Amino acid sequence: MSDAPELPPPPTLEALLATGPHALFLDFDGTLVDIAPTPDGILVPDRLGERLVALSEKLDGRLAVVSGRALDNLEKHCGPLSVACAGSHGAARRAADGTMLGEAALPLPAEAIAEVAGFAAATGVRHETKAHGTALHSRETPEREEACAMFMDEVAERHGLAVKRGKRVSELVRPGADKGGAVRALMAEAPFAGAVPVFVGDDVTDEDGFAACVALGGFAIAVGPRPTKNARFGVADPAAVQHWLEL
Repeated sequence: MSDAPELPPPPTLEALLATGPHALFLDFDGTLVDIAPTPDGILVPDRLGERLVALSEKLDGRLAVVSGRALDNLEKHCGPLSVACAGSHGAARRAADGTMLGEAALPLPAEAIAEVAGFAAATGVRHETKAHGTALHSRETPEREEACAMFMDEVAERHGLAVKRGKRVSELVRPGADKGGAVRALMAEAPFAGAVPVFVGDDVTDEDGFAACVALGGFAIAVGPRPTKNARFGVADPAAVQHWLEL
């Protein structure tokens, strides 16, 4: 594995596009916006949604936001997003025109959500329920990060679910919900098909997307100082991502 600061910077976007069509898959938290202490505490750059639409048009529609957030939560913070999106770690996918792709994502069992809510109430960690997942955030209580992860593993085993771990967060999702699946699904459809896929992300949950892009002949860009198995290039932070994207 290698650390992001040791990775070389990527070629400029202009240089990449000069070699042929590329498709961009962009994580949200920690990549397009800085991570905040709470999910709703993020500061979204002015007109980010509009600028992403303009970038998508420059790429002939080959841009997707791929996030752990639910699709409606992304638009809560960015406004209407007329670009391809995959929310809930790829479980819910839609094209730029709003057409949903694939089977509808299922919510989690109510019993599992109740167990997580009870653990959060008893321990003081932050609980977040999403359309297709439920998460424990320990950014405000870092000493409980490992306890949260172990508890979520136990709940997942009891209910046949999967766990996604990120920076001070553990989330229950349905099996098969991952960012690599979102990349593969979108790359099978126009206008993505035939392009070189590039994934930009900051967290371990992005590694599935990284690996999918590499397997499809593309590459990945890691954001920030973290170990990565699959990234070829690295940039420092969301501000550097925005600069690279020419937003």
